[in-house]
Amino acid sequence: MDAVIKKMQPAPRLVKRPTQEEAEAAVRVLLAWAGDNPDREGLLDTPRRVTKAFREYFSGYDEDPAEALSRTFEDVGGYDDIVMLRDIEFNSHCEHHIAPFVGRVHVAYLPTKSVVGISKLARVVEIFARRLQTQETMTAQIANAIMNSLQPGGVAVLVEAVHTCMSMRGVGKRNVATITTQFAGEFKTNPVMQARFMELVRAPSNGFSL
Repeated sequence: MDAVIKKMQPAPRLVKRPTQEEAEAAVRVLLAWAGDNPDREGLLDTPRRVTKAFREYFSGYDEDPAEALSRTFEDVGGYDDIVMLRDIEFNSHCEHHIAPFVGRVHVAYLPTKSVVGISKLARVVEIFARRLQTQETMTAQIANAIMNSLQPGGVAVLVEAVHTCMSMRGVGKRNVATITTQFAGEFKTNPVMQARFMELVRAPSNGFSL
């Protein structure tokens, strides 16, 4: 089965990235603002560690979801039903407080002429999760990226997550799950297809694992 690779334009960078030295200086300011001494032994290397961690947390800004979905396969043997990935685990950060939120994504699409490697769908989730986010925006971004790149008959995305900005501050309520959905194409217009997706999301896994 030969792959078809679409040429994609690189995603434009939205802002000029500060230098490493500027970023570390900003961390030192925040440490002092919090009330600690950035020059004490335990914090001397903290600015470098924090900026290194931020590079990892927010690596999605350096990646293009359209590029991840550009390699497709047209020989699908006539398959035209749901392709679904369940329980894609993710870690992200709330754009309001830079507090982590963690959860799972369930993604499905209806292929038309081609399919994409299933790992690429998980990659798209990872790219958007590793940016400052709201759960609602991330849900829509995942669905739109798949819809725009693959032109399928429909896309369905369900995200369920727990937000530490709700458990560690504010109302202080732990283990409250937030659920968001986004439907496009036939999943939006056909209640039967939408119901099938939700049934697959909630179906027991029977303990299957490798």
